[in-house]
Amino acid sequence: MNLYHASSIAKVPLPPLTRSTVHIRFIAAPINPADINQIQGTYPVKPQFRDGLGAVGGNEGLAEVIAAGDDVTDLKVGDWVIPPASGFGTWRTHASCKPDELLKLNKHGISPLIAATISVNPCTAYRMLRDFASLKPGDVVIQNGGNSGVGQSVIQLAKAWNIKTVNVIRNRPNFDEIAENLQDIGADMVISEEDARKPEIAAKVKNLGPSSRLALNCVGGKSATNIARLLGHDGHLVTYGGMSKEPLILPTSLFIFKNLTSQGFWMTRWYETHSKAERAAMLDELFQLAQAGKLREPWHDKTSLRDAPNMQDAALASIHKATSGFSGGKQIFVMD
Repeated sequence: MNLYHASSIAKVPLPPLTRSTVHIRFIAAPINPADINQIQGTYPVKPQFRDGLGAVGGNEGLAEVIAAGDDVTDLKVGDWVIPPASGFGTWRTHASCKPDELLKLNKHGISPLIAATISVNPCTAYRMLRDFASLKPGDVVIQNGGNSGVGQSVIQLAKAWNIKTVNVIRNRPNFDEIAENLQDIGADMVISEEDARKPEIAAKVKNLGPSSRLALNCVGGKSATNIARLLGHDGHLVTYGGMSKEPLILPTSLFIFKNLTSQGFWMTRWYETHSKAERAAMLDELFQLAQAGKLREPWHDKTSLRDAPNMQDAALASIHKATSGFSGGKQIFVMD
């Protein structure tokens, strides 16, 4: 599907406030790979379509409550909120919804861009580090896509928990610059896809600490094979993406002789099977890390839709950057 033909901007009146609804104003919303897949029709969660208008894109974003109905008791004007479920449609300036469609945030000491991007990438990193292997200080985690949004979050959370990271990224002209930036946020080792195949690199990984029992894969293909080979016995390969669009191919020997476990992870599924209180507890811990300066804003490129001479051209340009291989950071729509 052509993303440009499928995407357009429309002005729609906000429904009147009722006793049981709230009006919210979006502050910022990122463009995530899942958002692109949703437009393409390949994402399992479908947005709500409106007759004659289609659907609003975006699954993640930060909004502020600007009005609350008389019967609304758990939200008030000025509160920061995020939609906890996929398919809300965050690429817009305003929305009318029920309070149970939102999750209130503790905004003290938090930048809007951290709040706008916390429910997907940092939460995905948090769950993968917590849920698949019993990691302890000094352990080693391996990941590809180390410079991705999730990758940056993995590095920072691991650093905060005294876990070491080996980060694989694609070779590129500014490889050294990217590697230095990753080390600045806590990466212990940054290697290229080509280096990940070399025996001497495997030896360096072993020297970092105990045999790694967790590898995180968002690429697939040979990249996934390479990081799986770096795992020790009883390791877990967790796949949460497939940016290369190549199948996951794992040697039989890893399963037989190293007892490899290969699993998938989808943050949306976790949200569906866990309570609002569990989500809030996870976010509280992430916000505490952000307040302490241990979780930073993702590398990003902001597009102000309010100040853009042509809002649609600006939005489409951001979507184009988000789908390119070397966009330089997460694309974020800023509505404020």
